[in-house]
Amino acid sequence: MSGKYDDIIDLPHHVSPVRARMSAHDRAAQFSPFAALTGYEDVIRETARPACARREMDEQAKNVTDSQLRYISERIKDNPEVEIEYFVPDPRKDGGSYHIRTGRVGKIDLAAQKMLFEDGTEIEFNDIRELRTGK
Repeated sequence: MSGKYDDIIDLPHHVSPVRARMSAHDRAAQFSPFAALTGYEDVIRETARPACARREMDEQAKNVTDSQLRYISERIKDNPEVEIEYFVPDPRKDGGSYHIRTGRVGKIDLAAQKMLFEDGTEIEFNDIRELRTGK
């Protein structure tokens, strides 16, 4: 005997009486690469997702919006239809996005500073960017 393992080199391969033989695919999977930074790609995707800053209205735009809100509140029994551009804050990062919505107003809540649509949607006065009525 010249080698360290000469006494066992020719023995048959061990077969377990209890466990089934692992497939080549499963054996290879043990050595495949893994994601060391779990969630890293989600963070990158979230960071890349655009969000814009809230744009402040100038005094003239605020006055126009105020007069339109008064016009709507005077005609609230008619459920006036409006088109509104408003800011929706992003729940996960600074900023948000602007949405445009058309619908019938059911209520103007001056105490809460909100506009309520017939379908239950609420938009705060501070989030309104532009308001168009069917004058």
